[in-house]
Amino acid sequence: MKNFLKEKKIIFVVIIGILIASGAIYFSGKRINRDREETRKIFKEVCPNTPQLPNNSVKLVTKVIDGDTFLIEGGYSVRILGIDADERGYPCYQVAKDKLEELILNKEVRLEKGKRDKDQWCRYLRYVFLSFSGENVGLELVKEGLAVARFSEEEVKYREEISQAEKIARENKIGCKWSGLPKKNQETKNKTKNKKLSWQRLIPEITGLRVVDACQAGNYYGEEMIVEGKIVDAYRSRTQTVFLNFEKAYPNQCFTGVIFNSDQDKFGEKPEEYYLGKVVRIKGKIKEYQGKPEIILKDPVQIEIGK
Repeated sequence: MKNFLKEKKIIFVVIIGILIASGAIYFSGKRINRDREETRKIFKEVCPNTPQLPNNSVKLVTKVIDGDTFLIEGGYSVRILGIDADERGYPCYQVAKDKLEELILNKEVRLEKGKRDKDQWCRYLRYVFLSFSGENVGLELVKEGLAVARFSEEEVKYREEISQAEKIARENKIGCKWSGLPKKNQETKNKTKNKKLSWQRLIPEITGLRVVDACQAGNYYGEEMIVEGKIVDAYRSRTQTVFLNFEKAYPNQCFTGVIFNSDQDKFGEKPEEYYLGKVVRIKGKIKEYQGKPEIILKDPVQIEIGK
């Protein structure tokens, strides 16, 4: 009798356990679905006044903002995928803008979707083609040395041909990006190069890694690299995360080094002030966050100041 009751008790416990587990799975599934619905709702509310733009829509260009951004009919903004041109205040801003105006202003363009529909500023993200000729506008700007190739990890379409066009333009010193800087800026650039910064740790001979310029880092998502550039903008967020922005200030930075609060005691007091204005090298895997390349810094051995 005792054995019988014991067996019954075990069976009862097993049944209760199964019911609890099933309930947890059920409600967990409901919570996940609810979270997904909330995420979709939030995403829709981010750009409430920006309508859907079907793939390969043909639109009239009404205004050019800079070398990679323009407005279409209705006043909506489009950011050209696959390239990056100078913002206002940088050497090649005007010449790139002028060329884009020549190519597309008051003309119809075909707007081809990439992996993402819009960015955080509600700009449509599109590969851009002249509707009457089929010419790839971004590719043309890179060929002429007025923009550089810039791709997120998920964007692979046209990457090879645009990256190859940049390589050819760079090697042949074509256009403002590679040879056409105003004399004053070119002299400043040459002085920086002639300074011959020395590096002790983050060099290919020791690490076995390639060194790339900060503004080219976006071409190497997912790869372990050494990224070199000047930190021109640095700040600490409300969550105490430190962001070291290279070559351009946020949100136009070429590349970012990120130090989370949990790792900052290793870097000394106020790393956002210590590294600001210095030319540094950062080692690590290049990741993509909101369309920009970054490396997470967990240890000071990943960063070195040029001397």
